[in-house]
Amino acid sequence: MAKPAPRAWQRMLSGRRLDLLDPTPADIEVSDIAHGLAFVARWNGQTFGDYPYSVAEHSLLVEDIFIRIVPNAPPKWRLAALLHDAPEYVIGDMISPVKSAVGPGYGAMEARLSAAIHLRFGLPAVLPDTVKRQIKRADRVSAWLEATRIAGFSEAEAAKFFRPPPPDLIRGLDVRLRPPVDTRAAFADRVAALLATL
Repeated sequence: MAKPAPRAWQRMLSGRRLDLLDPTPADIEVSDIAHGLAFVARWNGQTFGDYPYSVAEHSLLVEDIFIRIVPNAPPKWRLAALLHDAPEYVIGDMISPVKSAVGPGYGAMEARLSAAIHLRFGLPAVLPDTVKRQIKRADRVSAWLEATRIAGFSEAEAAKFFRPPPPDLIRGLDVRLRPPVDTRAAFADRVAALLATL
């Protein structure tokens, strides 16, 4: 008798069942993304403060930085920046060394989830290269800020891993730590605001 295939779906609080091997846009809900990302810690939780620094908070910061890099970006690309780590609501925030150890299968799963999420919110399944590069730049700036402000890196040490951003780009920006329920609401509200402008 054949052994049944292992379960490859995750039940979401919305009641949806998201198949990790074949995700569809119909199974994606903003509430699930906001909730999941608000409870996933960046830096494996190795940050200062009374609350973990969540992927949802990081995503809000990346969108802020993206807007500074591309001030005239249309709302759809701002939404893409906000959703750049959205697959982590179901697969978690794996640090780069673990992603390398897992191999190409992880990247393929992440790409399938990203495509389903993008389509759910009216974005192209695969973003234009220019937009991807701009979001990646914002992501690296965010990583430098996080490393030096809450993850215990000196600026000299952070410079070895993340290119220090121009001072004008980060002036006035801060890395926020707040309860997950507050970050969840802020993320969901920002998604709704951007969707209303599309």
